[in-house]
Amino acid sequence: MSLVVTGATGQLGRLVIDALLATVPAESVAAVVRDKEKAADLAERGVELRIADYDHPETLAGAFEAGDRVLLVSGSEVGRRVAQHTAVIDAAKAAGVAQLAYTGVLGGDEADFDLAAEHKVTERLILDSGLPYTFLRNGWYTENYTANLAPVLAHGAVVANAGEGRIASASRADYAGAAAAVLTGPAEEHLNTVYELSGDTAWSLAEYAAEVAAQTGREITYSNVPAEAHLAILTGAGVPAPFAEILVDVDRAVEHGALARRTGDLARLIGRPTTPLAVTIKEALDRR
Repeated sequence: MSLVVTGATGQLGRLVIDALLATVPAESVAAVVRDKEKAADLAERGVELRIADYDHPETLAGAFEAGDRVLLVSGSEVGRRVAQHTAVIDAAKAAGVAQLAYTGVLGGDEADFDLAAEHKVTERLILDSGLPYTFLRNGWYTENYTANLAPVLAHGAVVANAGEGRIASASRADYAGAAAAVLTGPAEEHLNTVYELSGDTAWSLAEYAAEVAAQTGREITYSNVPAEAHLAILTGAGVPAPFAEILVDVDRAVEHGALARRTGDLARLIGRPTTPLAVTIKEALDRR
């Protein structure tokens, strides 16, 4: 039996591997990756590499073994994820894994924004498969904002169509820690369980702008604009239209409170308070 992480060379997957290696021997951890070279550092740490591709179901036949506890990190290619996830679920069922954990989205069936649609379908596919499951419904990553600090600093503004909506975000490492906890903890505590994961504190984009200003000494404002204007700004800056539409739709969800829920599940799983917004902003600024 191994603890298996799919998409292990991605931003979340690597952090899950790190969290696992902090508590279990490397020989008990396996990484499902497309590119062996990109995962060379994981192999050097003693992690078993299993080469497979979500887009090529035949490669997934050897990705899992009976009794494995598996984390399916959701694919990043919106519009293709249902087929990709179906291939992983089918392979996991055929192998007879002991647990399939899945990184979905906060709110699950109740999430009413476009980005949630493929997550809802995937959860249903997992339930229909009959596999023992754990749903990790992740809220927003704070890094979704701090990764975009360059234009904020260049223009002195956070631009969005989120109104006064609030976001109970947490760091990517926090969510990774939760995933590691459900793979390593007693199975009876986590199987056939749903966790709604979010940060301890919900903040507004006006507060985000104020914190960036405080840490940089620059004047940073929050500019709330109509959705159509925001879409035009994003596409005008070179953001592909489909992705820009997703960002605008997420902002609508933020305005309606869809990402403001504070459930406490994340802090309970990682055994500490979630990472404050100010800390993640500082880390991002330090890396610049």
